[in-house]
Amino acid sequence: MNTPRNQFIVRGVRSASELTECLTLERSYLTDHVWQMDVRDEHGEVSVRFRSARLPRLVEVEYPRDAVALMHLWRKCDCFLVALAEELILGYVNVRIRPGEQGAWVEDLVVNTPFRRHKIGSALLEQASEWVQKNGLRHMMLAVPTKNHPAISFAQANGLVFCGYNDHYFPNQDIAVFFAKDLR
Repeated sequence: MNTPRNQFIVRGVRSASELTECLTLERSYLTDHVWQMDVRDEHGEVSVRFRSARLPRLVEVEYPRDAVALMHLWRKCDCFLVALAEELILGYVNVRIRPGEQGAWVEDLVVNTPFRRHKIGSALLEQASEWVQKNGLRHMMLAVPTKNHPAISFAQANGLVFCGYNDHYFPNQDIAVFFAKDLR
C-alpha cells in the first residue's frame, strides 16, 4: 500500500484493540551505521565524543523494549497517537509529561516497516509537537539508541538537535542519545 501524506490520518488511539494492533507492528530496523561513543578522562577533564561509524554489513536490530515494557509505558503515557489508512494502523507515537519538567518525552515512535519513508513518522511527530505545545510545554525530547542510525537521521531531519546521552538507558542496557526540539 502506497501512503502519500493525504492518504492517511493521525488521531488519538480510541480502543484497547488499537493498542493491541500497535503491538503487532514491526519495531525492529535495519542499519549500516551506528553512533560510537568515546569517553576520555584525562587530567581532570572529561570529554565525550560521538561519531557515525559504518558497519561492515547491514544489521537488523531489535527494538529496545518488548511488548510487556511497551504496554507498561503506554499505561503511563499522556498522549498516544496513531497513523491510519483505511483503518489499518501504520504507526504510532506516545508522549509522556514527566513531573517537574517543562517539556514532554516521546517515549516511542514506530512506523511499520512497509510504510517507512512515506512521511508517516514526521506526521506523527508533528501532531505530537502540537499536542505538547497545546499543553503549555516548552520542548520535546526523544531518546534514541546509538544503534538506531535511521532514527537519529530522522530526528535530525525533523529539527531535533543532540543534547546529551545516558549510558544503559534502555531496558536492554543500550546507550541513549537525546535529541530535543524547542517549541516556543
